[in-house]
Amino acid sequence: MGMVREMAALMRAGYVLAREGVISALPGDALPPPARIGHRLAGWIARRQVKDRAQSERLSRALNRLGPSWVKLGQFLATRPDVVGKEIARDLELLHDQIDPFPLAAAKQSVSASLGRPVEEMFDEISEPVAAASVAQVHRARIASSGDEVALKVIRPGVRRRFERDLSTFYFAARLQERFIEAAKRLRPVAVVDMLAQSAHMEMDLRLEAAALSEMAENTQDDPGFRVPGVDWELTGRDCLTIHWIDGIKLNDVAALQKAGHDIDLIAANLVQSFLRHTLRDGFFHADMHPGNLFVEPDGTIAAVDLGITGRLGKKERRFLAEILYGFIRRDYQRVAEVHFEAGYVPSDRDVTEFARALRAVGEPIFGMDASKMSMGGILSYLFEVTERFGMETRTELILLQRTMVVVEGVARSLNPQINIWQVARPVVENYIRKNVGPRAALRDLSRTLAVLSRYGPRLPQIVESALVRQSQQPHPPPRPSRLVYAAWAIAGFAAGAATVIATVELL
Repeated sequence: MGMVREMAALMRAGYVLAREGVISALPGDALPPPARIGHRLAGWIARRQVKDRAQSERLSRALNRLGPSWVKLGQFLATRPDVVGKEIARDLELLHDQIDPFPLAAAKQSVSASLGRPVEEMFDEISEPVAAASVAQVHRARIASSGDEVALKVIRPGVRRRFERDLSTFYFAARLQERFIEAAKRLRPVAVVDMLAQSAHMEMDLRLEAAALSEMAENTQDDPGFRVPGVDWELTGRDCLTIHWIDGIKLNDVAALQKAGHDIDLIAANLVQSFLRHTLRDGFFHADMHPGNLFVEPDGTIAAVDLGITGRLGKKERRFLAEILYGFIRRDYQRVAEVHFEAGYVPSDRDVTEFARALRAVGEPIFGMDASKMSMGGILSYLFEVTERFGMETRTELILLQRTMVVVEGVARSLNPQINIWQVARPVVENYIRKNVGPRAALRDLSRTLAVLSRYGPRLPQIVESALVRQSQQPHPPPRPSRLVYAAWAIAGFAAGAATVIATVELL
């Protein structure tokens, strides 16, 4: 029965995609004969008026007709050009929710159920929705106890149940692909749906978005020109999130920004530098930085909202990224190639010189362009294509970073079409390199290692003694090397002393 339901859901989805002209707009020349017949049939089914629409608009209309889960699938696949291809991913990036808001009464009921108190006790007033999306909608509200104005985000009723139902259809389609389409096995569609499920489940628990806001607020508290709104934890639950209201101008309203007297070029540069600072310094970045989530406050500070989608980079990935960007800034392609090999991203049996030559072929055409066309996100995209040919496996965290960087660059260029992304990025990248790569960083890493050794140092003799006791209980115990105990004490003393000396040097 479940298979019949999932097959029916897939057939409905196919019909909607065909009706909105999505399937007929895709190239059909390389399809096998039976699929070509289906492609031609999809062209007959398509509405007449869709021929004048762009592919992105067709996709948007089709996915919105299919429902919130399909919109979320489209938004997720926009971050995976390795799965759907660059062109479709680019179209999906333009996908916007066109979901009708749900009634205010339902929102109040959801808030009350989530927080376990009557809405009237918590809020003096709650407005009609000011923004609605596939997963949640936002209201302007006033806290009863303080009178503070806040933004109240509420999960759409029934969205979890609907998503779980549609998720089974996505899994069914993914398994069919892995079973019958040989080329799809490399893309691991079931694993892609696993990632979608994990991402959506996190986005549908607003306590996790509150945690992301809190973490980014701590990371950026001393940053110039950037902040995120504070969270009211007492009025936040699984189904509702309460944050401070942002009084600002949307970043894409250039005319309003100019009228308010803001320095547009400065805001564009600040946006790029803030994103790189979060990525390199913190390893935690806002991965949905489209203009609707960015506001400019009266003092010129950029305020970011909606942290439902975030990205993380480990220390190794951050160093890798910084050295690559720094190498491209300096046009040192040999060093960029060496970084890939040192990080283990490219198999060691490949030729580093040939790889450096391939990187030069990526970098030089871009640096020959004028400033308005030099894209950092674009160069990372080309870079991943080259590294894939040299055996580098797809790394989803880097793809998400590249996709977000393209969005950030696009927003910055909407403010300042002539912005030189590389020149703006250089101070942030160089600052990270200075602090985290080279002798100073090595000294700090050694200090941390020795500090750990010093903490475990006093236990080293006991650990060695225990090991010797276990050895003595064997049938033929080896001679007891008592010198190990003295060696353990020596290591512990050296570690403690060295850690103290290095820490003192750093303080001075």
